[in-house]
Amino acid sequence: MPEPVAGTTGTNPAATAGRNPAADAAGLADAATAARHALGEGRYPTLRLAHLYPSLLNVAGDGGNVMAIVQRCAWRGIPTEVLPVEPGEQPDFTTFDLVLFHGGQDVEMQVVAADLGLKAPSLREAADQGVLIFAVCAGLQLLGQRYVASSGEVMEGAAILDLETRGGPQRFMQHAAIEVEIDGRRGTVVGFENHSGQTELGPGARAFGTVVAGAGNNGQDGTEGAVRDHVYATYLHGPVLPKNPWLTDQLIRIALERRLGRPVELAPLDDTVELRAHDVALAKALHNKGRFTALEPARLVRGRTP
Repeated sequence: MPEPVAGTTGTNPAATAGRNPAADAAGLADAATAARHALGEGRYPTLRLAHLYPSLLNVAGDGGNVMAIVQRCAWRGIPTEVLPVEPGEQPDFTTFDLVLFHGGQDVEMQVVAADLGLKAPSLREAADQGVLIFAVCAGLQLLGQRYVASSGEVMEGAAILDLETRGGPQRFMQHAAIEVEIDGRRGTVVGFENHSGQTELGPGARAFGTVVAGAGNNGQDGTEGAVRDHVYATYLHGPVLPKNPWLTDQLIRIALERRLGRPVELAPLDDTVELRAHDVALAKALHNKGRFTALEPARLVRGRTP
């Protein structure tokens, strides 16, 4: 049987904290301290997170994904360390437990693509060794073979995922939902898609999820994102992890199991607030089901809509 990771008193501070920021912060600190005491100092290793290009890639607040992982670990007494990795820096990615690679526009992607060649060998080695990599939008595209922009410019990717993306004439932009399965565990993941890239998966990758509502990878084949080993990539912003606690916990579990070399069952948290956000996003996605953009069928005109 998996060994449970000791939790706090069973209450997620985010669901019960008041409106006083100082009091909220103190409550979070107290909860984290209590959890550490329950675990025993040094019982669990520090999970190391590499945050790729945080100064360039933060479309739709994707940096909130880092915050979600760190906070859900803290509530369970699992220590974390986050290292921002910017252009020109070349850490050994095999020394990390999680790598996060987020979204950006074409201008930022050009800067990242020019630098990524330096980091790609270490990233590929980390992926081959089972380090968990979680990518969103531009991160998904640049983990593939290449991204061909609408202008025709070719940006070479890290070739970690067997996929290729080409800029298309239509922008997919709306709330979306997908069905995801990780290690035999299934969940509905919600977020906001905003991309004109059309991604095609090769035989070396499988879809991260199946589209319930939205466009997914290309608006045609019903696939969303890509997976290879412990590399997970999606087009969903939001940020996606805070409103999908199930997914966040799967990533934490996988990283912790790899580090410990044994199965782990995370202690449950009170996810009342997080699940409320999830359900609102899911309702919006289902309301627009069948559309690829929130602008259809309306055509916005200055000062009025038809």
